[in-house]
Amino acid sequence: MLHHETTPPAGDARPAVDGIIGNPASRIHPDHDDARADPWSIDLERIQFSPYFSRLSAVTQVVSPSIGAAPVHNRLTHTLKVSAIARVVALQLNTRSREAGEGDVCNATVVEAAAYAHDLGHPPFGHLGESTLDRLARDELGLADGFEGNAQTYRILTALDVIENAPRGLNLTAAVRAASAKYPWAPSVEAAEVERIGPPRGIRRSPDGAYRVHKYSAYDLDLDDLAAAREGVDAEPLRQSIEGAVMDLADDIAYSVHDVDDFYRAGILDHAPIAAEFRGWLDDVLEWRERDDAEVRAELMPGAGLERLRRKMRRDDPWIADDEAFLAAVSDVDAEMVTDLLARPFDGSLTAERRLASFTDRWIRRFQESARLRPLDTPRAGPVVLSPWAWHHVEVLKFVHKRFVLSRPDLAIQQRGMSRILARSVRALGEWLDDDLDRARTPRRLRELIALAREQYAALPTERRPSDAETERLARSRGIVDYVASLTDSQAFALSEAISGRADRLWALGQRL
Repeated sequence: MLHHETTPPAGDARPAVDGIIGNPASRIHPDHDDARADPWSIDLERIQFSPYFSRLSAVTQVVSPSIGAAPVHNRLTHTLKVSAIARVVALQLNTRSREAGEGDVCNATVVEAAAYAHDLGHPPFGHLGESTLDRLARDELGLADGFEGNAQTYRILTALDVIENAPRGLNLTAAVRAASAKYPWAPSVEAAEVERIGPPRGIRRSPDGAYRVHKYSAYDLDLDDLAAAREGVDAEPLRQSIEGAVMDLADDIAYSVHDVDDFYRAGILDHAPIAAEFRGWLDDVLEWRERDDAEVRAELMPGAGLERLRRKMRRDDPWIADDEAFLAAVSDVDAEMVTDLLARPFDGSLTAERRLASFTDRWIRRFQESARLRPLDTPRAGPVVLSPWAWHHVEVLKFVHKRFVLSRPDLAIQQRGMSRILARSVRALGEWLDDDLDRARTPRRLRELIALAREQYAALPTERRPSDAETERLARSRGIVDYVASLTDSQAFALSEAISGRADRLWALGQRL
């Protein structure tokens, strides 16, 4: 089991949860809005109207939207596509279930709400910002549970965002909170539970036999709330809810296809090296399979990247990885993307737009139609999965993005600069809070976030509650991270420059502080 208690010890300040077990519509606090509409639509509306949701239009997906005229998805456009894909998948699953003489298997509105919420916690500069804040949180701020975008999403939904009639958070139903947890555990997950079930995606076994939690959907501060939400939907330990699995699957589909759209338009996906990689593997499939692992890891010739991907898939997901399915996926992507699409550069014409639209629509439709329910017979699979055919194709499309976009030196140079921007801001805010003479002028929002974290630490169960001195230190650290993570890309730039004394940035932040 995850570390949580269902009954708070005497003196704890957490609200009681009435009738939560097995009730997906239950909320932490009574909610008068439930009298006017179905609870799932209320949750969806609250997420859509959240300022954290609006903020996503100015947060990096892969390339920062603060870069002038960057023709790329931001977190908001990505989220809208994930939601559209997820709803279609949910409705298709329900249609098939009804045709088989059974009832609906998932709630499409809950799926849609989870999709709208799934990226709320992403900090400035996307995954680069996430890894930077995690390193700073652990190494410099002393937060053992670090920073994780999925956990920050859950924290926003349940603690940081506000509505009128709840002391904190959006007071969402158990079903929506549970579905928003793509990795439904905290870093404090018990090794015995992982050992009993087997490590799911997001938890790895180290060479020394220990388990390393590298993806999770709740900090230890917010774990009790997640545990209550999962009791509300009767979720299996360490397993996504059905609605959460549909959201996760839709995120993978959108990510695998719209990055091709982005970087084909931008002229970043260079046909020649991608074609060389695919031909280098396809022309020597049997020879690649016979080479030993060490040789393949060190190989630089075209085709080696795809062979490393094949071996990784077999190592990490032997329950679904199949050499013939991988060969079919590489062949199809080579024919439809490399040879057909990328061989003709995008020139902005309607003909090019139609060709690209045909490619993206065709692949998204294939992936949506391949989704199916699956028994929980392997820890790596959720209750809803792609067919083996679709899963292999998604992995190959994602490989193109990782190999030919994310590994580019020009992107790496920019990302290193962005990392320094976040580090400068985190350190400067900490120094400001340590300044006895000037602490009172720190941003009010920062002080409120620290106070909120302080209240949460003080309300933890006795066996997990830190000392008063430790509570103060942890609350200060978590408040700083919450503050910086809530900025847009442009706000992070402006804050860093203002902290550095740029005179022309004096009034740039305004009330955003």
